[in-house]
Amino acid sequence: MQQLFKECNFSDWVYRNNINPKRVHLRSIGRTLYVFGGLNFWLNSEFQTSARMMVDSSATAKQRPIVDMFREKDEDGGYVSGGWKSEDGKLSCGYSSFRGKRATMEDFYDIKTSKIRGQTVCMFGIFDGHGGSHAAEYLKQHLFDNLMKHPQFMTDTKLAISKTYQQTDVDFLDSERDTYRDDGSTASTAVLVGNHLYVANVGDSRTIISKAGKAIPLSEDHKPNRSDERKRIENAGGVVMWAGTWRVGGVLAMSRAFGNRMLKQFVVAEPEIQDREMDEEIELLVLASDGLWDVVPNEDAVSLARAEEEPETAARKLTETAFTRGSADNITCIVVRFRHDKANPANPEHD
Repeated sequence: MQQLFKECNFSDWVYRNNINPKRVHLRSIGRTLYVFGGLNFWLNSEFQTSARMMVDSSATAKQRPIVDMFREKDEDGGYVSGGWKSEDGKLSCGYSSFRGKRATMEDFYDIKTSKIRGQTVCMFGIFDGHGGSHAAEYLKQHLFDNLMKHPQFMTDTKLAISKTYQQTDVDFLDSERDTYRDDGSTASTAVLVGNHLYVANVGDSRTIISKAGKAIPLSEDHKPNRSDERKRIENAGGVVMWAGTWRVGGVLAMSRAFGNRMLKQFVVAEPEIQDREMDEEIELLVLASDGLWDVVPNEDAVSLARAEEEPETAARKLTETAFTRGSADNITCIVVRFRHDKANPANPEHD
């Protein structure tokens, strides 16, 4: 398989923060707009932020350029945020990520959009690492690429997502076999193929939608005390016990995850997947790590995000709100806004 990579570096917004116990102040200086293949991009960071365009010439993929946004490592704990929108304004997205009170940053996110066999494909993912950042970073680098390479991605997307999640977990564990690490990661992803939305989840990150102003969860957190999860773990010979919170084997506070080799018999990477057709009542999609959901209920998240015109502003507002409400974790979220009054909702590049 041959791939052509073109790397472009951006730095157009700089956010600096003065943090006191009650409030985070953000200040922006400057803005630059970039345009690629029908998508307008504005990216910011006090760190270097990059966008990569990748052309996959494989016969199975048959896809237009992928736009892949990602950030460099967060070295000083500041906010990093950015976003993109389609030329016709039908689909726009914003992200925000903050190390918060943690000593290290273990959250990662990934956003890709592509044209495959005439269909617009958009992918959004939140990966929250625990015990280290290696598993989460591996998912950022490989999960969506692996999914698009799956031979049934366009014909049976739900099956392709399930198989790709589990195979990527196997691949990650194999890549770590000669290390002494045993970290893991959640994955909450939303894949929009044309006008069909697939939400897959492993762990306690979460994805919700706003439908006519109502918050509807499209994933259910994988907690060890969830009755079906406890039964699955105990049937496999494991135990769920209280150790400050409910934990698998008294160790891990989630019942499904990528990685975690020592608990792999009980802590699986098989995703739960919900799918639905998009309709005009679906306004927003919000994905976030538990650093947000620990202190911001679903209804609050929708209310805060709906109050903002731009999804990047909404994502920053959610991140700041979680921090000011006392979140002690890394906080990362993605907000996707759908504008159904625009033409051709599933095909931003259609003339």
